[in-house]
Amino acid sequence: MNKVNKSRVAVLIVAGSLLAYGGYWAGTRATVSGTGTSTRGTAPLTASPASNVDPATGKRVLYWHDPMVPGKRFDKPGKSPFMDMQLVPVYAEEGGEAAGVKISPSLQQNLGIRFATVRRAEQAASLELVGSTQFDESKAEVVQSRVAGFVDKLHVRAPQQQVKRGQAFASIYVPDWLAPQEEYLMLKRSGDTTLTAAARQRMRALSIPDSMVAAMDRTGRPQSHLSLSSPVSGVVTELAVREGAQVTPGMTIAKVIGMKTIWLLAEVPEAVIGSARPGMQVTATFGGDPQRTYQGKVREILPGVSTTTRTAQARLELDNKDGSLIPGMLMRVRLSAAKPESRLLVPSEAIIASGKRSIVFVADEKNSMRPVIVAPGREIGDETEILSGLSEGQRVVASGQFLIDSEANLKSILPKLVTDASMPPTDVSPSAPAPDAQPSPMPQMSMSPKTTDTKKPVQPSSPSHQGTGKVEQVTGEAITLSHGPIATLQWPAMTMDFKKPKPDSFKEIKVGQTVQFSFVESEDGYELKSVVAAAGGKP
Repeated sequence: MNKVNKSRVAVLIVAGSLLAYGGYWAGTRATVSGTGTSTRGTAPLTASPASNVDPATGKRVLYWHDPMVPGKRFDKPGKSPFMDMQLVPVYAEEGGEAAGVKISPSLQQNLGIRFATVRRAEQAASLELVGSTQFDESKAEVVQSRVAGFVDKLHVRAPQQQVKRGQAFASIYVPDWLAPQEEYLMLKRSGDTTLTAAARQRMRALSIPDSMVAAMDRTGRPQSHLSLSSPVSGVVTELAVREGAQVTPGMTIAKVIGMKTIWLLAEVPEAVIGSARPGMQVTATFGGDPQRTYQGKVREILPGVSTTTRTAQARLELDNKDGSLIPGMLMRVRLSAAKPESRLLVPSEAIIASGKRSIVFVADEKNSMRPVIVAPGREIGDETEILSGLSEGQRVVASGQFLIDSEANLKSILPKLVTDASMPPTDVSPSAPAPDAQPSPMPQMSMSPKTTDTKKPVQPSSPSHQGTGKVEQVTGEAITLSHGPIATLQWPAMTMDFKKPKPDSFKEIKVGQTVQFSFVESEDGYELKSVVAAAGGKP
């Protein structure tokens, strides 16, 4: 009996040992398996690409991000640590090396987005200028009297009257001519040829025209009136006499300017004075008949720059044989060099110019539009020369690019110009904020940050930001400031509340003061570190 009991006890001990070992082995396998799963869940997507396919869309996910803080990336979905919203996936099709803004064809049509092709063409350097027409002073002629007398008849009554070449201008009574003519007629009747010839020479010295002497020979009567005619076809710009006025030798009676050519004074910006040179070909148009063009050339660049407009004046000479151009007309002119050059051209409206750079959005066959920095050259009509940044045949956005520009800024594409998709996502949990996460560039929006752990201390590495603003309100909890742009956060000027470290902090600060302040990001907003009244910033 004792042997039987001992055998049973031994069997039970062995069975218990086996069960204990089996439980230990199973527990070890489960622990290892759970650890491996957890590791895979937090690893970057690049480590296991096959597991990052969105079951809803079938697309491969590169990473997740908060659209309001696009610079921070996460390796799995969840709730944003910055805003009370779900993280948004970024798919492989959207985040390649040439990442940009992707817009469907139907939406492109709704937004009025229009494309143009970068083209290369032989174009002469040109300038688009504006100017006004003036009389061509080089074509001016004067009507003068060579004798003393009186204006007996004036055929041109007022300035700005048009006259023809040879048209009678005025009739002058010359009493001093009567005596020499009477003497000449008397000597001619006497038959003394020698004295007659001497009398003829005397009349010529007194400026009596040969035509008048011939008329006197024909009629036998002295001629007392001198007829003055216009020396050129044009416009009378000056009229210095009236009927009955006395004239003297050398006195200018009128000024006439021909109209076969006309001057145009064009305003040349100081920055491009060197591009305008005498001899350049000119094509001009005016608003009254934009389809009609006038040809000419640059006569000279006048010395001097206006201190108010910072422009110099170019004197252009336009052909006006038909007389359709008159002084005072405002015209648009294009100055072109004689020799064309090969240039890369895009529509001028395709270029987004800022103070530091010029950007063009380039579109690919997948409807992705990425920003490219370009170096623009001269404007030639409605197009601009591209010195670098583009190549012939590329498609660029010609209209609607400002909508794309806004979207690119929101996605942080434009600040980086090209998204670096090869950078792995941050290996952090979406529920906890990243140590170096940048705050939203729009803190005044009505999306409150998520505070899952109110006892978590502020990260000591939080960067400090500085600004200048005006105190609008002071309470025990916060100070309301109307501040200027905060460059380190890419904030525009705005009015917002900043938390005080303690209720009794900054007691010397008053409403209306202009202050210089610094602050850091905390778990429940932005906390002031220093507030100092600016020089002269009295309330």
